[in-house]
Amino acid sequence: MATLVEVAKIADIPVGKIKVVEAGERRIALCNYDGKIYAIADECTHDRGPLDQGELIGHEVECPRHGARFDIETGRATRLPAVRPVRTYAVTVNDGAIAVELEG
Repeated sequence: MATLVEVAKIADIPVGKIKVVEAGERRIALCNYDGKIYAIADECTHDRGPLDQGELIGHEVECPRHGARFDIETGRATRLPAVRPVRTYAVTVNDGAIAVELEG
């Protein structure tokens, strides 16, 4: 069963930036792309490095360690050396509050 967990306010994440939050013992990177918030696991699938230290380039986040990139909407790895997708989380924004959907 999925649970919505409030993790931040929309005002905390400027457009084009990434903010890491903790929810249910998970580190989640919230990405503000063009005013819409996306949530992905804050861990590169190539070497487990933190993605929030990387750069948001368009609709992708680039890992700062080796340059792997991930689509922030689908989690798909879009550039080597990563080949496995990063986990994504459904996001709800209500009255400026950001909540992510966590599985049981």
